[in-house]
Parts: sequence; C-alpha cells; structure tokens
Amino acid sequence: MPSSEDFSLFDHQMMARAIQLAKHGRFTTTPNPNVGCVIVKNQSEIVGEGWHQKAGTPHAEIHALNQAADKANGATAYVTLEPCSHHGRTGPCAEALVKAGITRVVAAMVDPNPNVSGQGFALLEKNHVDVAHGLLESEAVKLNRGFIKRMKTGRPWVTVKLAASLDGKTALSNGTSQWITSPAARQDVQIHRALSCAVLSGSGTVLADNPSLNVRYDELGAATSLIEANQLRQPLRIILDGKNQLTGQLKMFDLDGQTHVVNRVFNPQLPDHVKQSQIPSKGNKLDLHHLLELLGQWQLNQIWVEAGGMLAGALVQQNLVDELILYQAPKLLGDKGQNLFVMDELTEMQQAKQLQWSQIRQVGEDIKFTALFKDR
Repeated sequence: MPSSEDFSLFDHQMMARAIQLAKHGRFTTTPNPNVGCVIVKNQSEIVGEGWHQKAGTPHAEIHALNQAADKANGATAYVTLEPCSHHGRTGPCAEALVKAGITRVVAAMVDPNPNVSGQGFALLEKNHVDVAHGLLESEAVKLNRGFIKRMKTGRPWVTVKLAASLDGKTALSNGTSQWITSPAARQDVQIHRALSCAVLSGSGTVLADNPSLNVRYDELGAATSLIEANQLRQPLRIILDGKNQLTGQLKMFDLDGQTHVVNRVFNPQLPDHVKQSQIPSKGNKLDLHHLLELLGQWQLNQIWVEAGGMLAGALVQQNLVDELILYQAPKLLGDKGQNLFVMDELTEMQQAKQLQWSQIRQVGEDIKFTALFKDR
C-alpha cells in the first residue's frame, strides 16, 4: 500500500477534512472510535460527508454514502479509520463502500482491534477497490488514543487532572480546596469530563468535597454546539471505596448518569440504584491494575481522574497514568498545604517519573500544563 510520500496535496486536504468531521463525535461515540469520512468525485468535488455520531447508529461511511447517493459510483472515500468488515449493531462499512461503487479508499490508519485489523482493507481489495492508508495517521491516532489503547492492551487511557497553587499545593492543611483555580479552568475541566467515558475518584475526595463529578453542558458553549439534545450523556462516575466509607447521603447519587462504587465487599448502606463491583486488594489498598482491567472490560476508552494525592500518587507510582493535566493558579498556600502526589520516598534521581510536555497554555488566570508519561 502507498506510503505518505505517494499522497497528493489534495489527498492531504481531504483527509484533514475527514479528521475535522470525526472530531464532531468526540462527546458522543463511546465506546466506539471517532471516525469521519469524505467522498470525492473526480478528485475535485466533495459529494458526501459524514461522521460517526453515536454507538449503535450508522458509521461515518454510511452517512457520507447516503449524502453522495449515486455520485458515490466511481468516487474516492477518505476515512480516518479502516472501514469495518464485521456485522455488529450496524452492517460492514467495507461492503457498503463496494456496493456503492467506490473505486478508491484512503484511510488514515488500520483498525487497532486485533480481531478485525486489516480485514476491511482485504475485503475492499478483494472487490478491486484501490486501498491506501497512513495519510495523517498521527492525527487520527490522537483522536482515538483511548480506543486504540484499549484495543491493544485491554486497558483505557488514563488522564489524571490536578489543580494546584503556584507552590504546588492542592488544598489547605484542613482540606479546603474550593476554589484554587479560576472559573475558566473549571469550565475547561467540564470539556474534559464530557470527552471522557468515566470520571474516577476516591472515597476520601468524595467525602471531603461531596462533588457532582458530572458534566454541566450549559457551561460548554460552542464546544458541544453540534450535539443533538438526545445524544447528551453523562460519563460514568466511578468511586473507589476500599473501606466502605460511603453512605447514601451524597449529591452525585441524585444526579443524572450512573455512579458505580468499586470496593472490597458489598456496601449495604448505598442506594439500590448505585451499582457496586468488588475487586481484590493488593496490600491494604484496592488492586489498581485489576481495576483498569475491569474498566477495559466495561469498554471504557478514556478515564478522567479527579482525586486527591493518595489515589493520584498510587496511580503514578504504579505506572498506570498516561497523561497528566495540571491547572496551576497564581496563588500561594504555604508549606502546610496538601501535596499533589503522595508517593514513596525516592532515594536516587533516576527513580523520578519522567514526563514530556505536550501543551502549555493559559486558561483564564491559570496555566494549564499537559504532559505525557515517557514510560507509557
């Protein structure tokens, strides 16, 4: 199949458009990937466009084919992910492309699902469709990093979010933390929650703050302008409670969306509508490796962690975090404040966790640092 050097400028432009279309589904497609498709006639006229909007509904290729109608015959389809070849809740897109008379398919990347990877391309080629892939692959990978990781490892992508003062404190010594960061930073957090399949926290944080851990869509503005009202969803709220400290008197239990408590033994104090799952312990803590395997089985692609230093530190120390997002406010809380991470003491500098910056920008009065862990 052709390498990126064989793609024309027009090919690049059309795939860039397909990636932009795929982004429209970022808030709604879970557990499916974000996919966009552009159908072009005579390498000049866009005759169909579409993106995957929600699991169980038509895929991007089908929307684009429906728009193109008869003009799809003899056309080229640009799609951000290898067209599927299996029967699920919807039919195989590769078959639909063949049936419509598409003669060339350009894909950004191969499907990472080991059970289907390459089979869509094989079906297309068997039916004499020219196939190429690898165009703007890195951009397509960024768009579906959680889905890709789950397909390859069985675990979701984990992002830990923290808010701290300039001197690195997440709360006063008495636990008060509202509000360290500005309203703009808190609105930015709402976008990340909406993008995630689940929000994960610990019982200590929940008991201290009684948070909602939901998405306030009225604060997102233009970010969700393309979402239809019936597609708005709340990410799953997952609370770790190894000591069964939680009771039914929590705000989140009365909000839209599902709360799932993970503990060692069933907690009869919780309301019946709150789901519970038991996992084993490792030492005196819940086994976090087992937890992530379980979340992968639940088909969760992206986990957004809002927790205190104990859980954040444990996840980092056990190399279970892919990305760190820190909102740092221009405030000083003093040396008695609570720290970002509670971790075992290091004795040598080479033991330090290594990260690499992916973005640094100002959000309101605060600075947002985004970094990836190098050992992931």
